[in-house]
Amino acid sequence: MGFFTKIFGNPIERFWKEMKKTIEQINALEKDLEKLSLLQLKEKTLQLKEKLSQGKTLDDILPESFALVREASKRTLQQRHFDVQLLGGIVLHQGRIAEMKTGEGKTLTATLAVYLNALTGKGVHVVTVNDYLAKRDVIWMGQIYNALGLSVGCVTSAGSFLYEERKEQQPDLLSEHKSQEKSHQTLSDTERDTKGSFRLEKSFLKPCSKKEAYGADITYGTNNEFGFDYLRDNLVFDIKEKVQRGFYYAIVDEIDSILIDEARTPLIISQPDFESSKLYRDFARLVKQLQVDEHYTMEEKTKTVALTDRGIDKVEKMLGVDNIYAAKGIQYLHFLEQSLKALVFFQKDRDYIVKNNEVIIIDEFTGRLLPGRRYSGGLHQAIEAKEKVPVQPESKILATITFQNYFRFYEKLAGMTGTALSSAEEFDKVYNLTVVPVPTNKPMIRKDLPDKIYKTERAKFNAVVEEIKQHHQRGQPILVGTRSVEKNEYLSKLLNIAGIKHEILNAKNHEREGEIIAQSGRKGAVTVATNMAGRGVDIILGGNPPDPAQSQEVKELGGLYVIGTERHEARRIDDQLRGRAGRQGDPGVSQFFVSLQDDLMRIFGGERIKFLMDTLKIDENQPIQSKIISKTIEKAQCRVEGFNFDARKHILDYDNVIAKHRDAVYARRNEVLAKDYSFLKQTALHIVQKEIQNIVHAQQNEPSAFSVLLREMQTIFPLDHQAILQAEKLKSHQEQLLDFLFQTMEEIYAKKENAEGRENMEKILRFVMLKTIDEFWSEHLVALEHLKDSVGLRAYGGRDPLVEYKAESHRLFHELLQDIDRQIARVIFKVSFSAFKTP
Repeated sequence: MGFFTKIFGNPIERFWKEMKKTIEQINALEKDLEKLSLLQLKEKTLQLKEKLSQGKTLDDILPESFALVREASKRTLQQRHFDVQLLGGIVLHQGRIAEMKTGEGKTLTATLAVYLNALTGKGVHVVTVNDYLAKRDVIWMGQIYNALGLSVGCVTSAGSFLYEERKEQQPDLLSEHKSQEKSHQTLSDTERDTKGSFRLEKSFLKPCSKKEAYGADITYGTNNEFGFDYLRDNLVFDIKEKVQRGFYYAIVDEIDSILIDEARTPLIISQPDFESSKLYRDFARLVKQLQVDEHYTMEEKTKTVALTDRGIDKVEKMLGVDNIYAAKGIQYLHFLEQSLKALVFFQKDRDYIVKNNEVIIIDEFTGRLLPGRRYSGGLHQAIEAKEKVPVQPESKILATITFQNYFRFYEKLAGMTGTALSSAEEFDKVYNLTVVPVPTNKPMIRKDLPDKIYKTERAKFNAVVEEIKQHHQRGQPILVGTRSVEKNEYLSKLLNIAGIKHEILNAKNHEREGEIIAQSGRKGAVTVATNMAGRGVDIILGGNPPDPAQSQEVKELGGLYVIGTERHEARRIDDQLRGRAGRQGDPGVSQFFVSLQDDLMRIFGGERIKFLMDTLKIDENQPIQSKIISKTIEKAQCRVEGFNFDARKHILDYDNVIAKHRDAVYARRNEVLAKDYSFLKQTALHIVQKEIQNIVHAQQNEPSAFSVLLREMQTIFPLDHQAILQAEKLKSHQEQLLDFLFQTMEEIYAKKENAEGRENMEKILRFVMLKTIDEFWSEHLVALEHLKDSVGLRAYGGRDPLVEYKAESHRLFHELLQDIDRQIARVIFKVSFSAFKTP
């Protein structure tokens, strides 16, 4: 116990003591609520909304609202919130991160804070890691919200839905509740899960528009869908096409996965720009002729490559150019660098798979496929060329945002996960979020055994097979975690040779995920899975639906045995895998098998590990018991976590600059979308007036350049012969000339307005302004990407790249605003409604 903790006390324990009174208040309301009918429960929701309208705060009505949710859950799901779940709900409502262990019921816990904050009518977002969980949670938890009179929506990549209950199949919930009153406290967790699941058949998801789903009191969806919908909303040409309605409160499930693991991959909306597939195919063949160390060097930690002098000579000869860094050859550097990266750093069945003639990324943290997601900067095209599948054209960026900046939009943000404490510093610095560990309902009795360390990878996998064989013979269910599809399939082959029946789960056969996981806790089951089974998966002892006798037998055998075949770069991912065992006080065991040849040890283990590998003379099949190696593993993980934190911070530092630009551009865009014709007309005339001033002022000391001024003016609106003669008379009198040109502009605009009609003119102005903003914003994003690459080289001159980037980007942003106005001024008089088409 630290010095400050002794004096001031443990802040977490102090928080629990403070919340004890609130939990007692919630519990005291239970008996009275049990007497109410379902209709009366819904009326309570209206009463709480009325209290808020009269000045009460959410904290004032928290005890009653939490008690209502608990009562609705008892009647619909036959699940009663534990006191620790009430505590977790308070943490979420306060805008913090609740760290809750596996099996502690995070999904049910979230309903407390979701319902309370949804009473404001501002809309609550619940963010999940995939479409399956979003739909599952709406069907499951939607029963609670529906019973309390709130609407629930769901947005997924496959469509949008509203929760709707089939009235004709509904039993009398009150009489059903009364008949089960005495059993609520005695039902086991497994029995509650099973009895509650029957209700899923009585509800369904009704297809709806995205706008309707976002218009619900509560909206479930994935982080990707929420983020992309924000970007798409800022590309629409009619305000009615916007689907989102603001950013009030969000709860992020598996928050460390979404806000940390995925934070380095920005969301991008793009369109095909130009065809470069032939060059990628050519360079895919070229780089295979280069040798590491001789022609290029590589840095695995940062995934960077650099040509040596011999490499430069060889590439220049193969390309037929004198100097690859000259203007003629420099265009090839982009293709060369990406093709080399694709060859040396990205492996099939580890980083991606090839399916249906396309390259699909595998999420390194979850082991799941990411269809539709592509590596940026031409890397995906380089991998396609390497794998000899059709190379898609490179894309033009239309809109982009990082998850860090998207989730900062919310007035209040909260999250839950089983593993957040190891990343508490990052949550605090980046998102201003505090991590609060929530105690388990029952004591954790899982045994976490020390790592078994082997000299070679081959010996490690042989030992894993032997370990599986021993425990399989006893009937103990085993879950084996692997880091890649490649290692997953390799271990499966070894088990087949050993004659051990098993199930294999990876990104290639994810369709059977639910079926495989449901039986992973049965006696004698052996499941070999990638990280897919490490997060958000509840493995029930005895299988699902459970057999009570078999469940008890499995507990007597020691529960689920989790074996990790490699340490992950992030300790949280290891903890997620361990967390599959020991849920809700069940017994369980976890054990990691490590080799000195594993990527983590080989790349980040340092000289000490290399020395040990060279000098150890022990038999490779003998596990090494060494505190030095165990500490080295932990240090390596800490180093990688720190390295990744720095990488994410680096991305965020640069994205924060883009975010300021994006906020300003989108604010202007939203103004154009929302305002009426008089505003659009006034804005357009002001833009043209400013452009006329710029043209006249540029020629103020050059009377002889009047012909240039006329040519520039003709790019804005046509001047007839009479107007040209009048302008020439006034060319030496700048103020009079400006007044004349302004007056002429207004007359020409009035004629155009009469010809087109006010309504059509409004459409023309709105279209021209939005289209111009979008086109120049897209070019600005590309310019900033190139700027980011170029300022990195300035570090060699002793200058700070970020400072240089901020200064240069500030200049580019002012040019962007000028370019937008210049283009609008030169287009609005030329577009007619007859040729006008909205996108």
